Amino acid sequence: MRHLIIRALIAGTALPLLAATPSFATEAADASASSAIEAAVAAELRGEDKARDKYRHPKETLEFFQVAPNMVVAEYAADGGWYTKILAPLTANSGKYVALGVSPSSPSLSAERKAQMAAYPTAYPERAAKATGIAADKIAAYVTNDVPAELKGKVDRVLIFRMLHNLNRSGILGSELVAIHAMLKPGGMVGIEQHRAKADAPAAYVDGSKGYMKEADVVAMFEKHGFELAGMSEINANPKDTADYPGGVWTLPPNYALKDVDRDKYAAIGESDRMTLLFKKK
Repeated sequence: MRHLIIRALIAGTALPLLAATPSFATEAADASASSAIEAAVAAELRGEDKARDKYRHPKETLEFFQVAPNMVVAEYAADGGWYTKILAPLTANSGKYVALGVSPSSPSLSAERKAQMAAYPTAYPERAAKATGIAADKIAAYVTNDVPAELKGKVDRVLIFRMLHNLNRSGILGSELVAIHAMLKPGGMVGIEQHRAKADAPAAYVDGSKGYMKEADVVAMFEKHGFELAGMSEINANPKDTADYPGGVWTLPPNYALKDVDRDKYAAIGESDRMTLLFKKK
């Protein structure tokens, strides 16, 4: 039923009365995808990463993003390997995992960062292979300004985890969304998990420099670049997060920017309050 409601929102139409009962084929496909995601999340290779599941809710998040094992799934700014350890094994047999790096041609990047991004397509597959046990030649990696023609218009999902603030403060969010839009197939979707500011937070606090962004600003930016909102979820909400720390989101775990200062206080809050949004390519 949840997926039918989302599809109705995507189509911009009222939900037909008969659609309240999903077909057996749809139910079976959803159940199969859910089981595969559950297995990938439970895999032993994730090790200590599992300790953060209580904050990141990977199974529920990927189900909300309607990810399936047979899809072409691109993880934007894949770096630490946390979601790579789930997504690469999940899609290894019947789909395709793609790691996306930030365009090294972006003028706002430092020379060091540009060099890192230029090396990303060759460096990340080896890193991901060590983390997942999947052969490096089965892991694709590209930067957004150099995606091969055969991949454009073929990607089912692009997933962006806690990265929009960096793009926004660097002034490259719009150009990266243009590149992502071109990669997606018709009806393809972008899943967003992002530190969420309060709706009345001052502009200086939500420019990306503190890690937080307003939900309304994110929706407006995506709509401006050819996407429509397909769904919103509170899966990763944390009402304990006041989202007003002078040092930004990094005050909270796992970073603890203030080190031992009020550490117990911030540990009790937990990781940040996060919006979880799904956008469809128009």
